[in-house]
Amino acid sequence: MRIDLMAGASLSAAVLRARPEPTILVFDSGLGGLTVLEQVRRARPDARYVYAADDAAFPYGRLTEAALVSRVLAVMARLIASHRPDLVVIACNTASTLVLPALRQRFVTPFVGVVPPIKPAAETTRSGLVTLLATPGTVARSYTRDLIATYAETCRVHLVGSQRLANFAEAELAGMPVSDAEIRAEIAPCFVTDEDGRRTDVVCLACTHYPLLLARFERLAPWPVTWIDPAPAIARRVIQLLGPTPRGSRAEFGTVQGAFTAGTGLTAPLRASLAGRGVTEVGVEAVPLTLQ
Repeated sequence: MRIDLMAGASLSAAVLRARPEPTILVFDSGLGGLTVLEQVRRARPDARYVYAADDAAFPYGRLTEAALVSRVLAVMARLIASHRPDLVVIACNTASTLVLPALRQRFVTPFVGVVPPIKPAAETTRSGLVTLLATPGTVARSYTRDLIATYAETCRVHLVGSQRLANFAEAELAGMPVSDAEIRAEIAPCFVTDEDGRRTDVVCLACTHYPLLLARFERLAPWPVTWIDPAPAIARRVIQLLGPTPRGSRAEFGTVQGAFTAGTGLTAPLRASLAGRGVTEVGVEAVPLTLQ
């Protein structure tokens, strides 16, 4: 059974639209959700935003499924109690595919998750050769294969699971970029040439960290491709649930409150990068990771 990651839980869109300036909480294990935050803020600049990073548990791929569900439920309970969001965006593919059912069962707050962009990739490709670039966990997940079977049956979809790119993206924002050679090695498997000469022409970015490196991907790619970021689709879903910015509301961007569960990596360069993305108020809501 496929989870509806883009649903808005049990509250109706009509109820949500009644809130003139909603609070939207964007949640990720680390910094990848900033790419989603950017798109959602463009769609509803009038809203109040909280960006929550569970950096104490980053990366989520090292946790067992049971431990991940327990962890996200515990952190979300703290965040919802502290910030009382009108809507939560789970800007993490791993958490979206594993934890959303439990979140929707536990909380009345509506949740929107991230969907690997298989459908738009299948609609965009001309060669029929598509690559899904993700974390190893997302590549292995049955949800991903279900999406491919549903929306890309006529395509050849090449699955590439990178162990390192999410960490590379975190390092990029922290002012410690890795070498071109390291990034080139991670994306090289995405580019496939078929026996008949057809080549990959679309790459799905199925981890929210990866668009942070998009400029470097484009520069280092062996040939031009269309890179598909799921963040715009998330922003459109938020608008469906909350409605557009009401007439008469302020249209300029407000500040974003940042909440980290550890904060150990909040160096001066990273704080500067966060400020450049609107996250000017950064705090720590300590939720240590305890593995049993």
